Amino acid sequence: MPLSFPASSASSPAPADPPSVRQRVSLQLSRPGFYLYVTGVLMVVGLVLGHRLSERASLDQLSALATERLELYAANLSTELSRHAYLPSLLAIDEEVGQLMQHPADESLRRQVSQTLARVNVRAGTTQIFVADADGAVLAASEPLLPPPRLALAISQDRHHFFAADASPVDGAATGSTNFFLLQTIRRHQRLLGVIVVKLNLAPLEATWVDLGLRSQGERILVADDQGVVIMSSVQAWKYAVLSEADAAQREQLQASARYPQAVGPNLGLPAVLEAYNSLLVKAPPPASTTVLAQERQLLPLGLRLLALSDLTEVRRQARLAAWSGAAFGAAVGMLALYLAARRRAVRQLFVAKTQLQDAHARLERTVDERTAELRQSNDALKEQIAQREQTEGELLQASKLAVLGQMSAGLSHEVNQPLTALRALARNAQRLLENGRTQAVADNLQAMDDMVERMGRITRQLKSFARKAEGVDAASPLLASVRNAYLLLEHRTRDQRLFFEAQIPESLRVRAEANRLEQVLVNLFANALDAMKDTEGDRDMTLRVITEPLDGGQRVLIKVQDSGPGLDEDLLPRLFEPFFTTKPAGEGLGLGLVISSKIVHEFGGTLRARRLDPGMSLEFDLAVDAWNAEEEAHV
Repeated sequence: MPLSFPASSASSPAPADPPSVRQRVSLQLSRPGFYLYVTGVLMVVGLVLGHRLSERASLDQLSALATERLELYAANLSTELSRHAYLPSLLAIDEEVGQLMQHPADESLRRQVSQTLARVNVRAGTTQIFVADADGAVLAASEPLLPPPRLALAISQDRHHFFAADASPVDGAATGSTNFFLLQTIRRHQRLLGVIVVKLNLAPLEATWVDLGLRSQGERILVADDQGVVIMSSVQAWKYAVLSEADAAQREQLQASARYPQAVGPNLGLPAVLEAYNSLLVKAPPPASTTVLAQERQLLPLGLRLLALSDLTEVRRQARLAAWSGAAFGAAVGMLALYLAARRRAVRQLFVAKTQLQDAHARLERTVDERTAELRQSNDALKEQIAQREQTEGELLQASKLAVLGQMSAGLSHEVNQPLTALRALARNAQRLLENGRTQAVADNLQAMDDMVERMGRITRQLKSFARKAEGVDAASPLLASVRNAYLLLEHRTRDQRLFFEAQIPESLRVRAEANRLEQVLVNLFANALDAMKDTEGDRDMTLRVITEPLDGGQRVLIKVQDSGPGLDEDLLPRLFEPFFTTKPAGEGLGLGLVISSKIVHEFGGTLRARRLDPGMSLEFDLAVDAWNAEEEAHV
């Protein structure tokens, strides 16, 4: 029989699902206290990171700046000490000094050398100059002095420079400031005769450093010698102190070396050696007694160590400022979360505005493309016009050359006809001489005929070269040859005139210009000069002169073409280079010669201008072009 149980009247509720991670995060983000907690944490992190990062960056920047300044101080010190390094060796070859070395007891010779050294000392700007024998005794000096205590030791060690204090005139002890001495030994037949010593006082340079240290209060400079003693410093309290550490025995040894004008000071406690271009934080000696950044630069040729101690006050101030800035940045980041909710709505509005801006940008691109196509068409048309203009200018240039040849045709015809007439006469004369057996006279006639043919050949060759079209070749053209060729084409115009032609041009001078076009410019200038001088009143001699002057240290040359004609009025000079402007009578000129010449010179990279001269020479054309070389001068 089956059993049955009654159902329970009360049913138990189902357990609730735990919240998900996303729900828990959303719940935390909805609480204001969470943002305050995150803001506090970010402020602390920003405070610590800002201070440390800023301090490190500021130290790196200060180290780089101190390195640059240290190099500047080192270069300044090296330059100051080596500025007169040439002077001892220069004085060593002086004849009077050599005689004094040979005769050190000659009092008159001593006075004479002392006067010479005094003059050199004043002109060179040194402190003192003196000549000493091999034992260190002074033979002659720019002014009375006692030799420095270390001079004899430096001579025995064959040193070329050393540092030492001045000697007291009473007992010879070291006194005053530290000085730098340059030595040059004088030897004859491997025997030491003496030395020439130049003394430089370091006090002015040190005073400059002291003044700079007082004004800036940010950097202190020390210079230590090979014994580790500070011989120069922008802080007077550190001068002649031991750079690192020295015991009593070492101090006595340093004091006995007579290098220093006063007792050796206390130990500064700075590092004995610093690697080049490395920085180290050290405690500055009194009276500073603060942490500073130390850097060292060694001047090996001089045996010196140059140290710079940079103050960290600005670094700490920047670190504190950066720490507060980091804390403010953390607070700003913490509050940024509150801003994000409002920003979502702004992003939607920005998206709509961006869509509209893209549409406007697309319309602008279409407009730009249309305008670009129009500009491209205009540019193509402009290029075509420029090509046509260049072709027209080339044809005009060739026409100008042919016009010049046409003007010279009558004179050149006479130049050719006259030798031809002479050739015919000489040929007939040679025939008769042969019949009479006078061979030597026949040979003379033939030589004269050969010279005339050669002259006509030169004229025709030059005409052919002048008439052909010039090619734009960037090459070196001999200026003197171009002047001679240009004058050869116009020489027939000077037969019946008292013309003095002078060309002061170096034989080796070459200019960066195409020879044929350069000769065309010279022919135009020479022809204008001859036209101007043919109307000269009276029987006064006419002068045509070509002079060159170097410009820009020889990189360019100024070619001056001067004539002794009547000249032009001042109001006409600005119009000389205008197209179709001419002062010649109608039919004798087109007014294009100077315009074309100016264009040719401009293509060479030069300039052409005209100006009036003083009485004696009326007008001058100045032609400036690039030069290649200029050495010896040839006068034609």
